Amino acid sequence: MISFLITLAVFLFMECVTWLTHKFVMHGFMWYFHEDHHQPKYANIFERNDVFFIIFAIPSILLFYFGVEGGINYLFFIGLGITIYGFCYFMIHDVLIHQRFKWFKNTKNPYLIGLRKAHKVHHKHLGKEKGECFGMLFVPFKYWKI
Repeated sequence: MISFLITLAVFLFMECVTWLTHKFVMHGFMWYFHEDHHQPKYANIFERNDVFFIIFAIPSILLFYFGVEGGINYLFFIGLGITIYGFCYFMIHDVLIHQRFKWFKNTKNPYLIGLRKAHKVHHKHLGKEKGECFGMLFVPFKYWKI
């Protein structure tokens, strides 16, 4: 039970980490890597922005590595929470919103439509300043209205 609670707590906490990282790192000193993601059309199948997948995977990999030393410990479940959040982020951001894979194109779910609206508002700003809606899974209620 405690392992489930650790995984769930880390998963929920990752939304805060995402918001802070997106606002202050990706729209801050690492804007160089994120900038192409805010351009209307992508020149290649991959973006410089994809480097963040690698950067954000490193803590999970290390936590899994140290979390299985001498038997599975709490570090493993912290890594698991981060990994599950990362998978959900990929499915929401890259699949549902940006349609890098053409799955779930015609959803009528108000939450998923709200996610798309909030992210569209985030992308209306092409520069690193004056952004909004930096989180991923939490959608302000004003975007839930269809």
